[in-house]
Amino acid sequence: MEFVSSLTLLNAKTPFLLEKRILLLKAILEYGSISKAAKSVPMSYKSAWDAINSINNLCSQVVVTKETGGIGGGGASVTEYGKNLIKSYSILQKEHEKFLEKLTKITDFNSGNLKSLQRFSMQISARNQLLARIEEINIDKVNANIILRTKSNKRLVSSISRNSVDNLLLEVGKEVIAVFKSNNVMIATNELKGFSARNKIKGHITKLTFSEVNCEVNVLVNDADVITSVITSESAKQLDLKIDQEIYAIIKSSDIMIGN
Repeated sequence: MEFVSSLTLLNAKTPFLLEKRILLLKAILEYGSISKAAKSVPMSYKSAWDAINSINNLCSQVVVTKETGGIGGGGASVTEYGKNLIKSYSILQKEHEKFLEKLTKITDFNSGNLKSLQRFSMQISARNQLLARIEEINIDKVNANIILRTKSNKRLVSSISRNSVDNLLLEVGKEVIAVFKSNNVMIATNELKGFSARNKIKGHITKLTFSEVNCEVNVLVNDADVITSVITSESAKQLDLKIDQEIYAIIKSSDIMIGN
């Protein structure tokens, strides 16, 4: 991982020089045309005009002189003041990049704090996101079975494509997030040894939330992981589910996605 950030200059707390606007100014220098410059950035012709107006308004001197109409949709040129502005921004940008490189070198991305922040920023709709470590990767010509060990010391199997293993740079020992939807978690009151699903996780119920149609079941596993299942209210009543009851959360390997 590395730090990445764009450089924005403010004037009276108002952004007036952003990286995209600098690209626009450089393009105007090259083409002498607002329409051609806008296409090369890219941005709409109207957005280019608005950006130029904003820059000119916020700077103490004119940055771009412009002429409406014409074959190219309006000629434009960058003033000497504007050229100095581009040069100054380029110098600042290089220093900014050096600063980010230095941060990357001195930062331990494996520390708990940064890893936690990274995971908090991952926003997906699936209710279940469990931290796990890869124990094995078994690959055939098309698919791969990823053997995971969760924080609650439970074994999970995820079946994904071989391409996904390459794209995610998966390897044994790597920490990942096992992701699966709550409506893909089945509930059983016994282990169901003849059942084909690869993942059968024993835990106990900590919360039952009934609605008119569904029931949300929270299952605590070894006091470490919580798995959420959404089943029909009728099914929950038929199973006679109760708080603190020991049950099994059952998930097909094909329903477990991998994130990192």
